[in-house]
Amino acid sequence: MKNINKINNIKIIPLGGLGEIGKNITAIEYGEEIIIIDCGFTFPDSEMYGIDIVIPDVKYLVDNKEKIKGFFITHGHEDHIGALPYVLQQINFPVYGTQLTMALVESKLIEHKMLDICELNVINPNDILQIGDLKVEFIRTNHSIADSCSIAIHTPLGIIFHTGDFKIDFTPIDGKIIDLARYAELGKKGVLLLMADSTNAINPGYTMSEMTVGETLNNLFGKCTGRVIVATFASNIHRLQQIINSSQKYGRKIAFSGRSMERISEIAINLGYLTIPEGTLIDLKDIKLYNNNKITIVTTGSQGEPMAALTRIAASSHRSINIEKDDTVIISATPIPGNQKPVSKVINDLTRKGANVIYKSIEEIHVSGHACQEELKLIHSLLKPKFFMPIHGETKHLIQHGKIAEEMGLNKSNIFIIENGDILNLTKKSARVTGKVHSGKILIDGSGIGDVGNVVLRDRKYLSQDGIITIVVVIDRESQAILSGPDVVTRGFIYVRESEELVKDIRFVANKTIEKCINSDITQWSQIKRNMRNDISFFIYGKTKRNPMIIPIIMEV
Repeated sequence: MKNINKINNIKIIPLGGLGEIGKNITAIEYGEEIIIIDCGFTFPDSEMYGIDIVIPDVKYLVDNKEKIKGFFITHGHEDHIGALPYVLQQINFPVYGTQLTMALVESKLIEHKMLDICELNVINPNDILQIGDLKVEFIRTNHSIADSCSIAIHTPLGIIFHTGDFKIDFTPIDGKIIDLARYAELGKKGVLLLMADSTNAINPGYTMSEMTVGETLNNLFGKCTGRVIVATFASNIHRLQQIINSSQKYGRKIAFSGRSMERISEIAINLGYLTIPEGTLIDLKDIKLYNNNKITIVTTGSQGEPMAALTRIAASSHRSINIEKDDTVIISATPIPGNQKPVSKVINDLTRKGANVIYKSIEEIHVSGHACQEELKLIHSLLKPKFFMPIHGETKHLIQHGKIAEEMGLNKSNIFIIENGDILNLTKKSARVTGKVHSGKILIDGSGIGDVGNVVLRDRKYLSQDGIITIVVVIDRESQAILSGPDVVTRGFIYVRESEELVKDIRFVANKTIEKCINSDITQWSQIKRNMRNDISFFIYGKTKRNPMIIPIIMEV
């Protein structure tokens, strides 16, 4: 074994998850060894037209793949596992995580037809894995999905502690409380660097226990006279269990709607994380066999996603569910930043159709899975880190978490609010940012990985705003005379039947430009097209103050 004493530094390289929600991935590099914590995606913002998901750019890891020892996953949310099928195509190394987490990863790899070529390893909380010169320890925590863990990396220079997403819940649904005793033990040993969840760092106080949602659900179910339709995150197994408990209490059958809801609930039932009394679960197509007051439908779509089940129900396009009189719709989630508008639209559409819609502003039917300020202070007091780097959150969350660390007595110079791609270089006594590696985002559109860039997004934006105009003209190869056209075809720009005069003017401008080019001995099609594009753009903007995409097509015969 090499002499580890010669290695006197550790590199912490976040490639996602800083200054943004989602896309969490961090590389920890010690000598010739790299371990990767989490590998998630994020959903596109409103400017990413047609994009399905956004994954981290892992060029740095690809360039250093001979050092990689594996992926260590804190929990099974998409922003922590969602990018694995794409990244494992480039750097295929073992993946480690708890039972439910690995079951969810396995399901994703089956969907991508990759399971046979990947190595998944199930570990238990408190397990410590020897990975080269490093030891990786999984420590139980609480979050909005079962089997969540923090990860402690024991290095020859000190302990690196990564909280993952967490909160402190003393009454969790499964009875498995965060292992604060182990946190305290590691704090006594000495934590070199703490990387901690900052998502709720701007919120004072404590995050409420998941148990409080169950009490609210029981109260609501007791008042409902028709069907109950509950929209929540499919991965929130504890929330699903409470919905099942309330349904059972009031004699209701349960049906799941939505692909991810059906898939994840099946996994959770098979592994024993979700308990449903025999005869309670029914198929969605059988709901009409029962009275409305005996039915609970649990569905996806709490974030107003366009293709999710609740959105289709609200739009009357769901094949099995139409809103009926006395239906109660409970949206048991809060909108992720950026999703407020689509969620509001879904609520309005459901209300217009006669449903009684209940959401967090009306009742306490959702609690966060992330720690608020007082919980963060407790973690800092237990771990007593020498250095601190806030993770998992937008910039405002990271900065606020840095202030909390200062309040807890940490020197400001030992707090590092850095950006994705920055290298935080640690020794036993010091920490500083020493450089930057390539980082960024890869856009996934359908099955295409990275084939949509800024230019394509810009074009899609133009198309969505001002439409497209195609100019088609046929020119004789010998005489250079116009044989046909110019013909004008528009999409998303104007309604042609009501704008015949404008189309006629566009045709005139195009014809004039072509003749001018021919008379000036300009015979290169690229130059003629460029001139057509410029002249027509100038004319249209003067007439309409709009900038449609203009595509000239010249056919030579």
